[in-house]
Amino acid sequence: MKKAGLLLLGIIAAIVLLANLGSLVGMIISLGILYVAVKKFLQADSTTGKVIWGIIGVIGLSTAVANMPAILGLIAVYVLYVIYKKWDEPGESEDPFTNFEKQWDELKRS
Repeated sequence: MKKAGLLLLGIIAAIVLLANLGSLVGMIISLGILYVAVKKFLQADSTTGKVIWGIIGVIGLSTAVANMPAILGLIAVYVLYVIYKKWDEPGESEDPFTNFEKQWDELKRS
């Protein structure tokens, strides 16, 4: 039953990721532009260069803010990662006799 729940959650997370894939790519590109603009702004010596890189940085920032639905895509990626890690974890046995035998062995040792 645990695997069925993980599978259902994984399918939902994959659908959310695919639905937000465009905004995720847009956010990655705009954050890259913003990063380059900030680096060039700090390296620029002239006022004109700082103004141009500042304008490019503001454009990059505004497009990054416009792609905020990409946060849902990032959450979906994280959920898929957690499901992948938990998929093969050994769980507690649901067989009551197995648990009884473990407890009996513990009582024998005491």
